[in-house]
Amino acid sequence: MAGEIDPPASEVALGLALAVISSSDAPLLLLNERLEIVVASRSFCRAFALKPTTVVGQTMAELGAGEWDVPQLDSLLKATASGFAEVEAYEMNLQRVDRNPRRLVVNAHKLDYQERGEVRILLSVLDVTDARRSEKQKDELLREKAILLQELQHRVANSLQIIASVLMQSARKVQSDESRGHLRDAHHRVMSVAALQQQLATSQVGDVPLKPYLTSLCRSIGASMIHDHEALALEVEVDDSVVGADRSISIGLVVTELVINALKHAYPGQRGGRILVSYAASGANWTLTVADDGVGMPKEAEDAKAGLGTSIVKALAAQLGAEITVIEGKPGTIVTLASLAADDASGPSTPEPVGAAV
Repeated sequence: MAGEIDPPASEVALGLALAVISSSDAPLLLLNERLEIVVASRSFCRAFALKPTTVVGQTMAELGAGEWDVPQLDSLLKATASGFAEVEAYEMNLQRVDRNPRRLVVNAHKLDYQERGEVRILLSVLDVTDARRSEKQKDELLREKAILLQELQHRVANSLQIIASVLMQSARKVQSDESRGHLRDAHHRVMSVAALQQQLATSQVGDVPLKPYLTSLCRSIGASMIHDHEALALEVEVDDSVVGADRSISIGLVVTELVINALKHAYPGQRGGRILVSYAASGANWTLTVADDGVGMPKEAEDAKAGLGTSIVKALAAQLGAEITVIEGKPGTIVTLASLAADDASGPSTPEPVGAAV
């Protein structure tokens, strides 16, 4: 209509900004340089049980029953208004009468205005009470889980010891050499699994260094199965690889089966020799090798039906995503598990039988 004067663009922009803040779903406040509230979003008033008609013109310290009167927050807001600082993720407790305390995260930023002298501070509030409570409950559950796991490991260790003792007693009583051999094999496996479980119990969940783990495992196997350590040596050569607990269990079971197999078949008649367990990794590629210098594989081995140990190793190799290679060591036998992602298509190199004696 003729004669009407359009409002200045700055007033239009300010009015739009106030409308946006007022209708925002996030708890927001717009403050002036005196830290008085220019506008408050409806969500802020709703979240903290404040009347929108009484909020405008009040300072933070005057809100509600004085629960927002926090000296440190006031100092931070004054520094923000002066341009010396900004409130970044400031956490505070809001204690209201007859209400449970709330944990809040406050952010405040000074807005840039074209008009000189106009100071506006945009303040946002995030209620993280439920999130912090969930984190605390999660930590408590993890502690309880760790205690229960420790108790379970203790009971498993005791049970394995009892089973091993019963198997050994049964082996002494039976008359059949074949049955005695099966019972002793079962005893060796139980003792090896007990050693594996004991080593894992002392490792951090999800973070198992392989070198001490495999060294301790092989030491336990050697103690139960090698009668003359001067004649027959079991050695470990492992880099500084660290793997998850699940993977370490599979690797430990593979080593257990291959070492037991070598001790049972590679050195008949109390002959001596050396067994080397080695592991090396480069990025995603890794190689696990168990090499002995014993009598080697029998000619009929390829046609023979796979035994329990062989089936276990094949299943574990598939679980690890690895390929099994068995070659003659001249003398002895070399069994290698190599990750299928290995870059060297020609296969792992033959390790020399040297390492740390266990």
